Amino acid sequence: MRCQLWYINVVVVVWVVVILVMLMRTPPLFNPPKVDTPQAQKKAVQIDLQLKHLENEVAEQSKFYRRVLQKLYQVSTSQQEQEETTIAVLVIACNREAAIRRSLDLLLKYRPSQARFPITVSQDCGHQPTKRVILSYEDKVTLIEQPDLSVIDVPAKEKKFKGYFYIARHYKWALDHMFFEAGYQTVIIVEDDLDISPDFFSYFSATHSLLRADPTLWCVSAWNDNGKGSLVDVENGAHLLYRTDFFPGLGWMLQRDLWEELSPKWPKSYWDDWMRAPEQRKDRTCIRPEISRTRTFGKKGVSNGLFFEKHLKFIHLNEQAVPFSSMNLTFLLKAEYDPAFERRVQAAEVVSLAQIKSGTLPSNAEYRIIYHTKDIFKKTTKALGLMDDFKAGVPRTGYRGVVTFMYQKRRFFLAPNNNWKGYDPTWS
Repeated sequence: MRCQLWYINVVVVVWVVVILVMLMRTPPLFNPPKVDTPQAQKKAVQIDLQLKHLENEVAEQSKFYRRVLQKLYQVSTSQQEQEETTIAVLVIACNREAAIRRSLDLLLKYRPSQARFPITVSQDCGHQPTKRVILSYEDKVTLIEQPDLSVIDVPAKEKKFKGYFYIARHYKWALDHMFFEAGYQTVIIVEDDLDISPDFFSYFSATHSLLRADPTLWCVSAWNDNGKGSLVDVENGAHLLYRTDFFPGLGWMLQRDLWEELSPKWPKSYWDDWMRAPEQRKDRTCIRPEISRTRTFGKKGVSNGLFFEKHLKFIHLNEQAVPFSSMNLTFLLKAEYDPAFERRVQAAEVVSLAQIKSGTLPSNAEYRIIYHTKDIFKKTTKALGLMDDFKAGVPRTGYRGVVTFMYQKRRFFLAPNNNWKGYDPTWS
C-alpha cells in the first residue's frame, strides 16, 4: 500500500510540474498583427482573456493537486504510524478453560503481527486447567498471574456481588503490570468470553492515532450496546463509526496517560460503572462502531447471565473486513464531528413513535424522535428494543443526549429537545 501511495504522489507531482512548465515555456498562441486595426485589437483582447482563463484553470488544478497530495501524505503517515506502533492486547482470564481457548484461537487467527500486537493473558483464581490451556500456546502469548489470591472482605449486603470485587482488583493489578512494568503505551483489554471480528485489529490500529491526537477522547471500544441486528445497518454500515459519551467496555483501548490518572483511585468494585461517573469521564468520549467488533458468549460468569438472554446474545458481530487502515478517520475528531453531527440530527424529520411503528415512513430519509423526560425516553426505547437504562444520566451509545440507531432499515435519532442542558445524573 505504501508503494502505491508513493507512485500516486510521483504521478501527481509530475503532472502538476508538466502543466506549469508548458504554461511558462509555450510561446504566445497568437502574434497580433502589426497593423493596429480595431479587428486586431479585439482579437488580441480575446486571446489575452483566454490566456488568463487558462492560467486560472492551471492555478486551480495546482491547488486541487496540492490538496490531494496533502491527503495522501496524511494517509501515508497514518499508515506508517500504524505499522510501527505497538498495541498490546490484555486478556483477562480466571477459571474458564474452554472460554480462554476460544478467545485466544480467534485473537491469534486474526492477529496480523505478533510484534505489533503482543498478547498477554492475565490469570486470576489460580485455576490450573485454565493455566495449562494458556501455556499450551507457548510463545504466541505471555502468561502473567495475579499474585494476590486472598479473600476479599465484602460488605454483607454485597456478598452476592463479590465477584465484582475480585474483578476490580484483578484489573488494577493487570493494567499496572502492562503499563508500569511491561512499559506499554497502549493496551486493548478483552475478557475471556469475547469473540472478535475479522477486522478487530484493523479497527483499533486505525483509531489509535485519533486517541492520541484528540484530548476529548479517552477510549476506543469495539462494542455497540444497541448492536442487535435489527438496530444496526448490517448490509451497508460496517464502516460506520461514532463518538459516544457512554463508556461501552467489552473490548476497549486506552493509553498510559489515562491509566496513570485512574490507577491511584481505582475502585474496589463495579469498575465499569465507576468509569462512567462524571468525576472520571470528565466530559470525554469514546469511539464505537455501528456494528460491534466483539460479542460476548459468556452466559455464565460473575453477572450470572445478566442481560444475556434478553439482549447480549442478539448483538450482531461484524463479519465484513473493513480496511480501516486505508481510510481517513479524521471526521471523528471533535472539531469536525460535532458540527456535522448537529447538522445531521437537526436536518432529520421529526416523527412520532406511532409513525415509526407503522412502518410507512419513506426509507430514503432520516428521522428524529424527541424525548423530554426520562419516562418518555424509557417508553420509546422499550417499544423499539433499545437499551433503556442510564449510567450517571448517560443513555447507552448516547452522544450529546442523542441515541443513533436503525429501525426497519431506516436511520433514527432519539434526541432530546433543543433546550437540552446536559445529562441529568438523577435519571440513573
